[in-house]
Amino acid sequence: MACPAPLSEKRTSMRVLFVTSEFAGLAKAGGLGDVSAALPRALIRQGVDIRVVMPAYPDVLARTSGVEVVGELPGRAEIPPCSIGRVRLEDGLILYLLIAPALYDRPGNPYCAPGGEEWPDQDLRFGRLSLAAADMARGIGGLGWVPDLLHVNDWPGSLAPAYLHWDGATVPSLLTAHNVAHQGVFPAGRRAALGIPESAFAMEGVEFYGNIAFLKAGLFYASHVCAVSRTYAREITTPEFGGGLHGLLAGLAEQGRLSGIVNGIDESWDPARDPYLPYHFQAEDQLGKRKLAELVRTSLCLEHSEGPLFAIVSRLVHQKGLDLVAEAAPEIVRMGGQIAILGMGQPAVEQLLHRVSRAHRDQIGLLVGFNEPMAHRIIAGSDFLLMPSRFEPCGLTQLQAQHCGTLPIAHATGGLVDTIEDGGTGLLFEEASVEGLLGACRRAFEVFSRPAELLRMRGRAMARAFSWGRSAEHYRELYSLLLDGSEPSSKPQPRPKRLMRRSGLVRAA
Repeated sequence: MACPAPLSEKRTSMRVLFVTSEFAGLAKAGGLGDVSAALPRALIRQGVDIRVVMPAYPDVLARTSGVEVVGELPGRAEIPPCSIGRVRLEDGLILYLLIAPALYDRPGNPYCAPGGEEWPDQDLRFGRLSLAAADMARGIGGLGWVPDLLHVNDWPGSLAPAYLHWDGATVPSLLTAHNVAHQGVFPAGRRAALGIPESAFAMEGVEFYGNIAFLKAGLFYASHVCAVSRTYAREITTPEFGGGLHGLLAGLAEQGRLSGIVNGIDESWDPARDPYLPYHFQAEDQLGKRKLAELVRTSLCLEHSEGPLFAIVSRLVHQKGLDLVAEAAPEIVRMGGQIAILGMGQPAVEQLLHRVSRAHRDQIGLLVGFNEPMAHRIIAGSDFLLMPSRFEPCGLTQLQAQHCGTLPIAHATGGLVDTIEDGGTGLLFEEASVEGLLGACRRAFEVFSRPAELLRMRGRAMARAFSWGRSAEHYRELYSLLLDGSEPSSKPQPRPKRLMRRSGLVRAA
């Protein structure tokens, strides 16, 4: 897999194992794949010896070469043994691949079969990932490299801190919660299959309303929890956004064990050099942006227009508020706007957008699926980006859009609040409703009608710094603090509150 530039070989004594279920360019289903491919690389450039472990899906094996089997891991309960493959990517990043064909040698994306249905043994598939990470942290497997700290991501890796605790290990762990709406919930009867001790099936453990929840286990047993934006870290301590885990999360916040770090975007989104764009542009010269807008219109069979072009590049799911867009679309079109939509997701949302686009064939274009070049062209060529998400832990699209001078119109929630300056680099609305969205769209039409104001906002948006380097710096500092403050304990201990005071991170409460 080719990458822009070789990674620095500079190393510190800090060794980190980054645990993920997806990785952009190899096997990706959502934003976690982008984070997993970008954050470790940024951390290596800052001197961290970080390596990635993930399942050896067929796509991963097909897209890598020179995979060497370097270790073996035992099974537990119904979790089968697995081999560990090692591959060094072209830029130097080391991946450990869990080779367990019975669990991972299947078509589809990391989580679902080609038809969209989840695999019935999902608990074993990601129990295997979690157990492997915990065992590797304990030096099992014969790799000749043992991490000082585990960094797990979302529910698929969230049993790893729990396995460490149950096995009496004192390796510190960090859980990044990218979206607490996805929790990895399985029937209580699967406890024995996963090797979960009977004593752990309790409120202070893995039990969640009579079931097992991987994410809850991670939240409870991890040394520290990080959400992907400051605002989302606060929101998930409330009943509205906490997914039933708000009490636990509020407790973590009070203990100083919950913080927020905003994601970044990679260099490929620079509109002056983006390889996916046939026309390039900068803040001072936006002729290329106008040419891209016409290219997008032609590609989606929209008629020529002098009005604003609104973009949607998103998973087509209820969370993203696209039903609000469907209801507001006729008014947007009436005011002179056009909408370019790219994405895939829930059939009901896809069908809703199909109906709207058919009713306005010349003004609303819909492309169901995912096409990376088209995503870059729509985002870079549009005037505004529609993001009326009901909740948004961080969001990457609004970062990409601002970097391209495309002003986001977004619901004031989660990472959207942290990354969009209302009236400066985009437009925010408070209420997740059709009225709220249309109010912000009317403001957008007013901005569009004043070219000087539009250019000012575009220039301000394009000047924003959303590099992974900044995010990596915060994570590196958090790693250091966790390693400095980790002490042996018979039960999960809160990190001291000084951790939050000493770091540049923001407490959730």
